[in-house]
Amino acid sequence: MFDIFDIFKGNQTENSKASHQRYDGWSLEARDPQAIKSFLPVWEWLYNYYFRVTTDGWENIPAQGKMLLVGSHNGGLAAPDMFMCMYDWYRRFGTERLTYGLMHPTVWKLSPPIITQWAAQCGGVMAHPKMAIAGLQKDAAVLVYPGGAQDVFRPHHLRHQINFAGRKGFIKLALKESAPIIPIISEGAHDTLIVLADFYEQLKQLHQQGMPWLFGIDPVVFPIYLGLPWGLGIGPIPDFPLPAKIHTRICKPIIFEHSGREAASDRAYVDACYQQVEEQMQLELDRLVQDVKNNHR
Repeated sequence: MFDIFDIFKGNQTENSKASHQRYDGWSLEARDPQAIKSFLPVWEWLYNYYFRVTTDGWENIPAQGKMLLVGSHNGGLAAPDMFMCMYDWYRRFGTERLTYGLMHPTVWKLSPPIITQWAAQCGGVMAHPKMAIAGLQKDAAVLVYPGGAQDVFRPHHLRHQINFAGRKGFIKLALKESAPIIPIISEGAHDTLIVLADFYEQLKQLHQQGMPWLFGIDPVVFPIYLGLPWGLGIGPIPDFPLPAKIHTRICKPIIFEHSGREAASDRAYVDACYQQVEEQMQLELDRLVQDVKNNHR
């Protein structure tokens, strides 16, 4: 959607081109509170009746100011825990409070225009430091899932394991902008899609032997999973989540002792902060899993 709209001419085309460019992930101005409100009834039904969400810890969200919301992804491309968390945010804080979510460039590139439009109107922006910094400098809450595809498609037996895939850009961002990190964890969403295994390494070997990537894009993961509507799904393709119960928890803010450009450039300090966040989120997830088990007894 970056270049297909320049084939027309005239004022009408220029207006259309400008409109579509608003939804390419490179603008903070595409966010539309009224559009968000139009999605709330659907999300409300899913929240209450399909996923039967329970949630806690919202008192840990600062009343104002910038923050980096750091989540652990679950449940394939549908990522139901993310959308249910978004609904929770809007019903508690309203649609006017600035929030932006970082979305992988591949999603912007391959999704149909209507999907990228909806994403942009709900606050989705390109997963790029420029956009994240711009959001934080507007005192917004910026949501990031550092683990990306490896996290969202991790095998079912690893569903209770935090996986950031070694990506530390979010740490550098929080340090550089002196933004607190608010961890978000969930339990249950990985049961909406049962990932049996990831065959990416085998696929990568075939690619190295000459097999091209589909669409010329490295998929990063190649899961085999059980889920709707395919039954047996192959590859990182869209799915419709199964109706598993989701539990979400907002954890206490993590504020690093040092911040600023110098701290963000200190590799050893970045590594230490990354380890701190990963270990704290794993500890909180272990507690949440145990809490859910205790409530089911």
